Amino acid sequence: MTEPDGPVPLAQGQVPVWRTIPLMPVSLIYLGIDPGLVATGWGVIGISGSTLRHIANGTITSNARLSLAERLVQIEAGLMRVIEDHAPDAAAVEQAFVARDAAAALKLGQARAIALLVSARAGLAVAEYAPNHVKKSVVGAGHADKGQIRLMVEMLLPGAKPGSEHAADALALAICHAHSGAANERIAAALLRAGAAR
Repeated sequence: MTEPDGPVPLAQGQVPVWRTIPLMPVSLIYLGIDPGLVATGWGVIGISGSTLRHIANGTITSNARLSLAERLVQIEAGLMRVIEDHAPDAAAVEQAFVARDAAAALKLGQARAIALLVSARAGLAVAEYAPNHVKKSVVGAGHADKGQIRLMVEMLLPGAKPGSEHAADALALAICHAHSGAANERIAAALLRAGAAR
């Protein structure tokens, strides 16, 4: 039997096979990272269509008695473990805000660099969001307090019990990323590069 040269014409009333296969929403996993030298929060959520689900969250702490370099290594190792354990498709990292204390701003910047580096090295598409943008996306107000953020995170992710305000902020970052229309384009491109879809 020979293969046809072109498309096979359909009989009258016949439906193409591709129209009978239900389209399933792509399931994606997002990692939110709230960087800090003392405590780096992380949160992992799943999204399928418009449904969000909590997967995991936690806080990576560094030992204040160690040198700055050693503390950054602790944050790096913790984030690498999170990525290995949960295999996210993308990461969202909080942008630095202008701090009054220059030394604190510098330390925050170094922790942010680790979060960006680890995520990018793992091949993740990385987005950055300003704190006010995250608050507006999750709570509806750009100047929401920590308690409001935590409450909305728990409402949007039933069963989520963030272990710290840093973990709650990280989950809020992941939710913000899920709400971002541009996130879908970045994820599609990343999945194409990886050659795999969930």
